[in-house]
Amino acid sequence: MNHRGKVVSVNISAEKGTRKTNVGQSCLLLEFGLKDDAHAGKWHRQVSLLAMESIDKMVRLGLKVGPGDFAENITTQGLDLLKFPVGTKFRIGKNSLLEVTQIGKVCHTRCAIYYQAGDCVMPKEGIFAKVLEGGEIKVGDEINVLSGNSNHQR
Repeated sequence: MNHRGKVVSVNISAEKGTRKTNVGQSCLLLEFGLKDDAHAGKWHRQVSLLAMESIDKMVRLGLKVGPGDFAENITTQGLDLLKFPVGTKFRIGKNSLLEVTQIGKVCHTRCAIYYQAGDCVMPKEGIFAKVLEGGEIKVGDEINVLSGNSNHQR
């Protein structure tokens, strides 16, 4: 399993269930999420990640989509996100430390993204994490996977 990847896009939105905009850089806030993003908060899905490889798959199916279009906070490249079990810890850049809290999600209703994009890969291929150590992140930052155990202790 590849343990290094990179940040392709850092995305935020003012509302949940809508496409996000690449802001290039932002700040991960401790136990909260990405600054100024609608999904940030004191819960287990503070930050969402989706691989560029998943988006590329949708492009090959004919959808006109790109980073942020599936409402992910961080678009990654070079990592097989679905291979990271819950509890996996990873660094983005020098300071930020995150822990995987959920793989995929159940969508009970079809959100705006489904109708705008024609399909959504987030339920099957997105992962969610909480922020253990905050810090600035930006496009181009390296992502380093530190551990893959399911131990929820720090």
